[in-house]
Amino acid sequence: MSLSCFDLGERMLSVAEARAATAELVTAPLPAEWLPLEALHGRVLAEAQVSPIDVPQNTNAAMDGIALAWPQAGAPASWPLVGEVLAGQRREAALAAGECVRITTGAPLPPGADTVIMREQLDEQGGCVQVRHPQSVRRGQNVRKAGEDIARGATALAAGTRLGAAELGLLASLGMAGARVHRRPRVALFSTGDEVTAPGEALPAAGIFDANRFSLRGLVTEQGGEVVDLGILPDDQGAIVAALSDAASRADLVITSGGVSVGEADRVRAALQEVGELGFWKIAMRPGRPLACGRLGERATPFFGLPGNPVAAMVTCLQFVAPLLARLQGRTEPLPRRLTALAETSLASRAGRVDFLRGVLASDAEGRLWVRSTGRQGSGILSSMVAADCLIEIDPERAEVAAGEPVTVQPLSDDLC
Repeated sequence: MSLSCFDLGERMLSVAEARAATAELVTAPLPAEWLPLEALHGRVLAEAQVSPIDVPQNTNAAMDGIALAWPQAGAPASWPLVGEVLAGQRREAALAAGECVRITTGAPLPPGADTVIMREQLDEQGGCVQVRHPQSVRRGQNVRKAGEDIARGATALAAGTRLGAAELGLLASLGMAGARVHRRPRVALFSTGDEVTAPGEALPAAGIFDANRFSLRGLVTEQGGEVVDLGILPDDQGAIVAALSDAASRADLVITSGGVSVGEADRVRAALQEVGELGFWKIAMRPGRPLACGRLGERATPFFGLPGNPVAAMVTCLQFVAPLLARLQGRTEPLPRRLTALAETSLASRAGRVDFLRGVLASDAEGRLWVRSTGRQGSGILSSMVAADCLIEIDPERAEVAAGEPVTVQPLSDDLC
């Protein structure tokens, strides 16, 4: 189904409807490319990674001590030491009953051994070892079995996994020098408005500095995108049409901010209809009610015209752009991520729309998660996003959240960039 079939243009959409509509803009992830291990941080696997080895490769000692075959009953009082096995070495000769070898953490157990007793539990004299408190020893203790982490032939990481520090370490532990990952989405980004001034330039009496482009750059980068920065465009429909046409030809996604409401100088929505097709532009949410969504040019490049207010631009980017970037990269986890917290104080809302408040999370002594508002919630108060570590998502059925009631929160932090 194409956007032109949605017939959504002038209807106010719910947030759920808008999410479903934007999902139609991407039918498949971007193509894959092979990259070396050192370049994979933050990238998304295009295919499952199957382990070529057992991890660990050998059954080995989990700590320093002695390795031996612990009997089911009647352990000897003294164990003769017959050798030593260090990490990186192997002992091929099997241990006889009643013998032991000194062993270090990570060293393979010699044939015949099944138990490791830690050094602190031992007394050594005259080439023999005595075990203190032998009644506490359990057969098989302090031993890591071959393949207990990952068995040879098992799927180590599924396709669609975003690679963070732990995942990179896992690939390295399997001996993999690289992997096939989806290409990063190229995202063309520009701001609009005669009043918008680049940081570092002199600020006109009626001007504002361009905060949106830099906030959005950060969000796109955090979500794995590659930014094509097209700067600031004036309120000139011809210039916007040309910029949209050019961006559509060389990007996987185009984002603007400002110029999408019903004011006389709001040119982006009109320019979009010249270059492509408009899917919808009104959503029952706050902040972020005006958001133009559509496709551009012959390649049907997805397009988002975000609101001009800084907080509204960030919130709508997190709700609609971030999930689209995830789909372009083949990510499998749902976005946005959600938790449930209890409201510290009452939270005002309005039935019929989704309210996104900036919030701060904390846990109490019982491990319960609580959330409070950052205070003033105006769409232009960018400092409230700095103070926040989550968005409080109040569903359209609720006119208010009372103190102590559960509410949905979306954590803002991301451990990848």
